[in-house]
Amino acid sequence: MNYELMENNKVFLKGEVASTPIFSHEVFGEGFYELNLKVKRLSDNFDIIPITVSERLLGDNAFDVGKMVAIKGQFRSYNKVVENRSKLLLTVFVRELIELDDGINPNIIELSGFICKEPIYRTTPFKREICDVLLAVNRAYNKSDYLPCIAWGRNARFVKNIKIGQKVSIIGRIQSREYQKKVNENESLVKTAYEISISKIRLDGNEEKEVDLLNLNDAAISSELEEVNEG
Repeated sequence: MNYELMENNKVFLKGEVASTPIFSHEVFGEGFYELNLKVKRLSDNFDIIPITVSERLLGDNAFDVGKMVAIKGQFRSYNKVVENRSKLLLTVFVRELIELDDGINPNIIELSGFICKEPIYRTTPFKREICDVLLAVNRAYNKSDYLPCIAWGRNARFVKNIKIGQKVSIIGRIQSREYQKKVNENESLVKTAYEISISKIRLDGNEEKEVDLLNLNDAAISSELEEVNEG
């Protein structure tokens, strides 16, 4: 498989730069910066989505706070030690800046990957059906991204019966969600989770299954998902 030509992870976002770029890391002499993008929903609400940008795209003050930008990239996951524990962090890796177009949906993601953890189906107090899914998506250089997804209604009923290892394709949007994490009986912290809200999903053949589906004991992935679901 030519990983460089893979198109199994495509993101388009349009929004307002909501934070100053902060240096993250360097690869082969190229610096990368992290910042947040404020992306409008169809309602009056917004999602605050973390993005990672090369220093080569930061020129001409393109990512100054308050500016509107449109980007294409990939949704990626990585492990980082925070407060002496490994956490699964998510970010949109920016590949290119494109022209602003008000006629395009500001938040679109298309993925093709493998179900790598048993779906978790539940209903809300208002009887709304929800199903949490963890998708493993191949990336270049034999790496994989582990991306949490959420399905609603009839999609939730469909997804809950999909087996581990099944290849699927989805279309949806990236959303941010605040939740409460209990520190002790008297104190809670407000934290933010990021996930993909599924609008369309289909089953695919598994002829390209090269992802490590046995990497399910990864403490960062398991603990992070449990924490969010408990919240």
